[in-house]
Amino acid sequence: MTTSPLTAIGLAFFRISMSAMMLTHGLPKFQKLISGDFEFADPIGMGTAPSLFLTVIGEFICPILIIIGYKTRLASIPTVITMLVAAFIVHAADAFESKEKSLLYLVGFATIVLLGPGKYSIDRK
Repeated sequence: MTTSPLTAIGLAFFRISMSAMMLTHGLPKFQKLISGDFEFADPIGMGTAPSLFLTVIGEFICPILIIIGYKTRLASIPTVITMLVAAFIVHAADAFESKEKSLLYLVGFATIVLLGPGKYSIDRK
């Protein structure tokens, strides 16, 4: 199936902008991790250090892969899971306004899983 140039640009813009915005949340957690500070929430009971490590993967490592378009669909899955945990476990009892950002990221990255990276990505080379 051939996509139009505008669709290809749109997919790249969406993929890159969603991931760049997610990096603003993941970078502080990555810095926390590499500094040796493992104090973090433990929403699913696996420990604070593993929770921080998995969150860094979902909010920092995977968005970098998605930006360059490498293994995009696969890299989007940890981010989707991280946002599911954020929206439905961490913010489960909160008002919609508190979980809205997590839900927006969840929808965005689920869309990337479904549509793929588009023409302008390493995956397509």
